[in-house]
Amino acid sequence: MQPRVRAPELRGRGWLNTGGRELTLADLRGKIVLLDFWTFCCINCLHVLDELRPLEEKYGDALVVIGVHSPKFEHERDPDALAAAVERYGVAHPVLDDAEMAVWQQYAAKAWPTLNVIDPEGYVVASMAGEGHAEGLSRLLDELIATHEAKGTLHRGDGPYVPPAEPETPLRFPGKAIVLDGGNLLVSDSARHSVVELAPDGETVLRRIGSGERGRSDGPAELARFAEPQGVCRLPAHAAEVAGYDIVVADTVNHLLRGVRLATGEVTTVAGTGRQWRSTVDDHAHDALAADLSSPWDLAWYDDRVIVAMAGIHQLWWFDPIKRTVGVYAGTTVEALRDGPLPDVWMAQPSGLSTSADGRRLWIADSETSALRFVSDGVLTTAVGQGLFDFGHVDGPAGQALFQHPLGVGALPDGSVLVADTYNGAVRRFDPETGTVTTVATGLAEPSDVLLTGDGEVLVVESAGHRLSRLAPGALSAAGASTIAGSRHRTERPPTDLAAGELTLDVVFEPPPGQKLDESFGPSTRLEVSASPPELLLDGAGVGTELSRRLVLNDQVSSGVLQVVAQAATCDAEAEHAACHLSRQDWGVPVRVTPDGVHRLPLILRGLDS
Repeated sequence: MQPRVRAPELRGRGWLNTGGRELTLADLRGKIVLLDFWTFCCINCLHVLDELRPLEEKYGDALVVIGVHSPKFEHERDPDALAAAVERYGVAHPVLDDAEMAVWQQYAAKAWPTLNVIDPEGYVVASMAGEGHAEGLSRLLDELIATHEAKGTLHRGDGPYVPPAEPETPLRFPGKAIVLDGGNLLVSDSARHSVVELAPDGETVLRRIGSGERGRSDGPAELARFAEPQGVCRLPAHAAEVAGYDIVVADTVNHLLRGVRLATGEVTTVAGTGRQWRSTVDDHAHDALAADLSSPWDLAWYDDRVIVAMAGIHQLWWFDPIKRTVGVYAGTTVEALRDGPLPDVWMAQPSGLSTSADGRRLWIADSETSALRFVSDGVLTTAVGQGLFDFGHVDGPAGQALFQHPLGVGALPDGSVLVADTYNGAVRRFDPETGTVTTVATGLAEPSDVLLTGDGEVLVVESAGHRLSRLAPGALSAAGASTIAGSRHRTERPPTDLAAGELTLDVVFEPPPGQKLDESFGPSTRLEVSASPPELLLDGAGVGTELSRRLVLNDQVSSGVLQVVAQAATCDAEAEHAACHLSRQDWGVPVRVTPDGVHRLPLILRGLDS
């Protein structure tokens, strides 16, 4: 626990989930308040939303969770988009719209997500970045409840949350779609936790696979449960015959892959334990049902297996439905943009996949870098995209074009590819032959996928519009496309001022009570450092086992981002059957190189309690 500091007031553009009421800290006095600084594009923030659900249920009469939405992308500043995201992800607590990031700065947040705990007397008593803190928070809440009940400063009772009315539509925030034999469509109905088969008109519901209630259970179509499913993939006939199912579904929030037999709607779990991945990376094949996954978001058949966009850890994995094994395909878990041979590349929340008609390329929507990328002959290449913090709506040559958090891609027979440019509300087209990007449709409600039907029509999954729509005839022709020289944006988080020259990077870690560092399988700690642009670091980049490192910053580079990945392995100190734990955190620290900057950068790595 940190020294007690009076909590700054909560002031923003507005509130959601309060019935129109504006909350102040005085209104919350007597409750334990947990501030969750999040932004709805961020997969780590979505993980935290799910980690908080059991805490909200367990401590509901003593704890008030407040989501403080501090946006990264321009689209996330739109209050209607925020309201849709709060509904989409089932956020069951008040949310403050911190559009100008004023509260973010008041609480000195440096990363998404960041959690702050305020005690019933209005003091900040703990702060932590990243995900995986549920156990530690539970212990802290127990301690605070005991302390403040004894003091008489804890006031139990209902909190300020007021649930919004749920609109009635056939689909609710659909995610991905595929075309079945005969022209029917299979759509992941994400907010209704099910998969829906539609007639070719894209509107008539033929059947629903899944009960519609959030959960995790196999069985008949009407009883099976999913949690915010996204990607769907049809297996080739030879693989389906051996596997015993036809469709693979990315059951995103359950961290599972599920198999669906089309003839009956029967659902089975085919990969994943249901635990979120928090391990080390290797390139071995693993028993699919014994492997931990992390927010699988989309699927595609490529290289004679299912490729999985593992958005939660910035990688692609493969799944073999015949051998029933999984493994890492691309990415190191570092969240950034770096091309090269697989698997040693960097990705950032890959969320859309599509295989080219000739099977030679796998197209990828790498959402957090706002990039269109592709795999070919074992190499990852960026076609369009400039990095984690550069985005916009700009057409033209690929080197200048910009997207804004795209979630879907659809390869066309002519070799070009359509991009569901989600936060621009557009469908864009990239032509590899000319190396140019054009816009083929605008005014869409957060398109999350795009696909070609058997008769040549283009369907768009308009997620925030709760529907599938068709592009106008001729939209893909030269006459139907347009060239937009729109706005360029760059995310400007408050930077940390560092001095040029030598800098000490200290990742501060202490094993939680009752644990010790674990050297059983090699060094207990690991630190990986890189920079964007790479020229920012003259020395100190790379991987090592010490959590403290000497860096040298280039005085010729005025600003950039330090990418830091740290992990520490611990085990229970006294237990007869000691449990092992892996604490891990990724930081992307915006920095400014200035003569007045500091020469030491401390980062806190929180240990995972048992």
